[in-house]
Formats: sequence, C-alpha cells, structure tokens
Amino acid sequence: MKTKLLVALLAAALLSGCASSYPVGAIFTDVSLPINATANFGKGAKVGEAKCTSVLSLIATGDCSIDAAKKNAGITKVYSVDWKANNILGIIGNYKVIVTGE
Repeated sequence: MKTKLLVALLAAALLSGCASSYPVGAIFTDVSLPINATANFGKGAKVGEAKCTSVLSLIATGDCSIDAAKKNAGITKVYSVDWKANNILGIIGNYKVIVTGE
C-alpha cells in the first residue's frame, strides 16, 4: 500500500508543471518580450527605460513602471512597451521596461 502511494505521489510530482506565460530558464534567463502595443503608429523617436533588481529572490528594488520609463525619456505618446529579463540562478535578476514613443 505504501509503495502505491509513493508511486502516485512521485507521478503527480513529475507530471505537474510550473507553466509560465513567458520563457524562464532554471539556470539562466535572458529574454526580451513585448508587453503592449498601442494604436499609435510610428517608430517612436524616444526610448525610455525603467530598471529593477532582485537579489536571491528575497529583495527587489527599483521602479519598473511604464510611467517611470516614460518620464525618463519625456514620452507623452506611447507606441510600444517591451520587457527584458536577465536572471542567473535566481541569485541576481535585472529587469527592464522599455517604452518607445514621442
């Protein structure tokens, strides 16, 4: 009986997944992803960035808001918003929101 329970628990653990809406590497992550596009057309002459940092997944600092990125470049009309993540073993993570517009 204990063997069947152990096998069932092991199978449940192996078959359950940690699905994510964006790609994440267990050892290393370095991705750039779109967040949002607007109805405004054009390439956008200005690019604003906002940055955040995470240490050991215990401490996170920074302002990665779209408003912060807009303010950093003086953007009033947003064309697109992108996101960049770089994380190594969950020890140090750097995150950036990139806004283009005018």
